[in-house]
Amino acid sequence: MTLLTVLDVLLMIVGGAGVVYQAVCIVMSLFAKPVRFPEAPMTTRYAVLISARNEENVIGNLIDSIRAQTYPSELIDIWLVADNCTDHTADVVRARGCHVVERHNLEQIGKGYALSYLLTHMLDTGVADDYDAYFVFDADNKLDKHYFEEMNKAFCAGFKILTSYRNSVNLADNWVSSGSALWFIRESRFLSNSRMILGSSCHVGGTGFMFSREIMKRNKGWKFHLLTEDLEFTMDSILHGDRVGYCGTAILYDEQPVTFAQSWRQRLRWSKGFLQVFRYYGPALLKRAVRERDFSCIDFTLMLCPFTVLGVIRMLMGVLFAAFGFVSWASQLQSLAGWSNGIVTSILGLMALAALTIIVERDQIGATNKELLAYVLSFPIYMLSYVPISFQAIFAKAQWKPITHKG
Repeated sequence: MTLLTVLDVLLMIVGGAGVVYQAVCIVMSLFAKPVRFPEAPMTTRYAVLISARNEENVIGNLIDSIRAQTYPSELIDIWLVADNCTDHTADVVRARGCHVVERHNLEQIGKGYALSYLLTHMLDTGVADDYDAYFVFDADNKLDKHYFEEMNKAFCAGFKILTSYRNSVNLADNWVSSGSALWFIRESRFLSNSRMILGSSCHVGGTGFMFSREIMKRNKGWKFHLLTEDLEFTMDSILHGDRVGYCGTAILYDEQPVTFAQSWRQRLRWSKGFLQVFRYYGPALLKRAVRERDFSCIDFTLMLCPFTVLGVIRMLMGVLFAAFGFVSWASQLQSLAGWSNGIVTSILGLMALAALTIIVERDQIGATNKELLAYVLSFPIYMLSYVPISFQAIFAKAQWKPITHKG
C-alpha cells in the first residue's frame, strides 16, 4: 500500500465518519424528543459580559432586550469592556446605567483579550464573586424576552456551561447573510440538539453562552486568546471533563455580514482559528478519547480535523509522485475526477440541508418563501467558498478585525 493510498483511505474514513455522524444527528433531531428543563426559581444572580469596539449604533438594542427580560432585572448586571473604542460606545452604555471598563491596547487585539481584561478587573475589585454565573454576548445581539428565564432553568438543572439557540436579525438581507444565518440555525437544530439527546458535549459558538463562577475561578478569569477563543474555551472545558449544555428554548438573534468581503474575512479568521485549536488541543482530544472513551472528544476531533490541509498535502504528493514516475498521471487524474464528483454530490447535499433546515425551522425564519427558495440555491455557493478560504488560512496570517453593524 503506497503512501498516497494511505492518505486516500484516511481522508475517506475520516470524511465518511463525519458525514455519517451528521446524518445520524439530523435523524435524531427530527424524530427524538428534545431535552427540556424543569421550572426553576429565578433567584440566581448573573453578570452579562460584553466586548464592544465602536458599537454605539447597536449596543442600545442589546441592553434594551436584556432589560425587557421576564427574569428579574435586579438580578442581572451588565458589564461592558469598551475595547479600543474611538466612538461614544462607553458613553451610551454608561447613560443606560451599566458598568463600563475602558481598554486601550493596540498590541493584544481581539475579543479574548478584551474579556480577559474585563474579568481581571472584576476579580481585582472583588465584584466577580457577586455573581453565580456569567453570560457572554456580542454588541449586535438581541434576545428573546424569555432568554434568561430559559437559560436559568438549564443552569439550575446542573449545567456549568451552556450555549443557546442562535438565530439572525438579518437572514433575509441577501445570500451572504442567509448563508451564515442558516449555518448557525442548522448547528442549533441538528447538532447541539442532537448532542444533548446523545448526552455528549455541545460547542460554545462565540456569543450567547454562559459559564458558572466555578468555571471562571478555575480559569482565573478568561485565559483564551486564540483567533477562535470560543472554540478554545470549549476544547479546554471538555478536556477538564465538563459537559457543555444546550438550551434550545433560549433564543438569541445576531447580525450577520452582508458583504462577501466581510464574510470572507470573518470566516478566514475562523478557519485559521480552527487550525490553531487543532494544533494545540487535537493531540489531547485524541488522547482523552482513547483513555476515557469520551465520545465528545471523538466528536470534536472530527469537527477540528483539517481536511483542507490533508487535501492539499494529498494533491501535492500526487503531483510529486507522478512527476518522479512512482504513479501514473492517469491515476492522479482519475483521483481528481473522483474529487470533482464529490463536489457535485456536496452541492446537492448542501442544497438539501438548507431546504431541510428551512422546512423544520420555518417558524423561526423571517423571510418570504420566494427568498427562501433563492437562499436554498445560493447556500452551496456560500459553503463551497469555505474551500478557498480554508486553503488561504493555511498560509495567511489572519487577524481579528471588527465588522460594522447597522443595527
